[in-house]
Amino acid sequence: MQSTSPHGLIKISDAEFKSVADFVYGRYGIDLSKKRQLVEGRLSQTIRERGLGSFDEYMQLLRNDREGDEITHFLNRITTNHSYFARELKHFEFLMDHALPFLEKNRSRELRIWSAGCSAGQEAYNIAMVMDQYFGSRKSQWDTRILATDISINVLDKARQAVYAEDNIKDLPPAWKSKYLNKLPDGTVQVNETIRKEVIFKIFNLMDPFVYKKPFDIIFCRNVMIYFDQETRDALVDKFFKATANDGFFMIGHSEVLDRERSGYKFLRPSIFQKSNTPLVI
Repeated sequence: MQSTSPHGLIKISDAEFKSVADFVYGRYGIDLSKKRQLVEGRLSQTIRERGLGSFDEYMQLLRNDREGDEITHFLNRITTNHSYFARELKHFEFLMDHALPFLEKNRSRELRIWSAGCSAGQEAYNIAMVMDQYFGSRKSQWDTRILATDISINVLDKARQAVYAEDNIKDLPPAWKSKYLNKLPDGTVQVNETIRKEVIFKIFNLMDPFVYKKPFDIIFCRNVMIYFDQETRDALVDKFFKATANDGFFMIGHSEVLDRERSGYKFLRPSIFQKSNTPLVI
C-alpha cells in the first residue's frame, strides 16, 4: 500500500520521482530535479481524484493519455502561471521609447511580435496596449498583431476570456484602465475587444521546432527559462536567435541570465537584447 505523509500527501519514492522528472524534462524541457516537494504536494490530490494508489500508476495514465486531457491537467498543476499587467515595467518603457521608434523607421507596415510562455495573457495584451499608444492614429496602417503561446490549455482559455481581478491591473496608468478595460458586475475587468483582437493565442511547446513564415521583430520570453536547466536554456536561446529578424529585439525576465558570448544577441540593457551587428545606441 502506498505510504502517506502526516499531512495526507501520497509519498513519492526516489524511482517514481525520477520517472516524473525524466518524463517532464524529455517532453517539455522543464527541470523538476529540485522540485520534489512541489511534485508530491501538487499531484497527490490528482492521484486520489483519479482513484489511483501511487505515482507509478499516475505515470502509466499519463503515458497512455491519447486525448491529451490528463497531460493538460498535469501541466497546469506543476507549472506556476503567475503574471500581471505592467510586470517588469522597464521592458514596456523600452518598447515605447526605443524599440518601436527604431522599428518604425526600419520596417514596412508590419511588426511580427511573439509573447512566448504568455501565461494568462497579461503580457500580450500589455504589448498590444503599448502598440496602440505608440502608433495612435497611424495604427490602422500597421499590422502589429501579437502571437501569444503557452503549453497550458487552461491558461490560454483564461487568456482568451481576458478577464482579470483588480489587483492584476493595479500598476496600469489610470488613463489606460479607462481606455482599454471594461468593468464587469462582479468587480473584475475585461480587456476591451479592440485590444483582444490584436492577440492570437496558440498552444505551443517551446521544445518543439519553431515554424514561422517570417522571423520576429520582437520576442518576449520572460520568466519562462527559469524552469529549464542550462543545456535546455542554451538550446532554446539558439532557437529564439534564429527566429529573431535582423535588428529584432529579445527580452527575458529580470531574474534570468543570457550567455552573451554564445547567444549571438547584443546586450542593450539588463534583460534586453538585440540581434544586430550595429545594435541600437541608447
